[in-house]
Amino acid sequence: MKPISPTLHGVLDYMTCALFAAAPSIFGFTGAYATVCYLLAGGYLVVSLLTRMPLGLLKLIPFWVHGKLELVSGPVFIASPWLFGFAHDNEMARNFFIAMGVVFLIVYMLTQWYPQDQTVAGYQKS
Repeated sequence: MKPISPTLHGVLDYMTCALFAAAPSIFGFTGAYATVCYLLAGGYLVVSLLTRMPLGLLKLIPFWVHGKLELVSGPVFIASPWLFGFAHDNEMARNFFIAMGVVFLIVYMLTQWYPQDQTVAGYQKS
């Protein structure tokens, strides 16, 4: 059994939204770095609110799909300093995005994406 339940995952999601929103103030990000953080906070909030999990509001996105989005987001965050050319320009932004990518991957690996009493195929239909 994985230690992060869907409910705990929802709490972590909303905390992540708050961290992205606060990152410009905490780390002194300005310009494009701040804008990206605000966009990520808003986008991640929308995805979390739309996810079919205990803390989701509209429950339109299956929880496992939410997980696959996070699985893709982790490596993208890790690679973003090099993909978008800021690996050497802003050390704090580079480290923040790499750290967030690592956190996304760890949370993905520790989250219980499917109920224990259903098969993956059965859960995907719900």
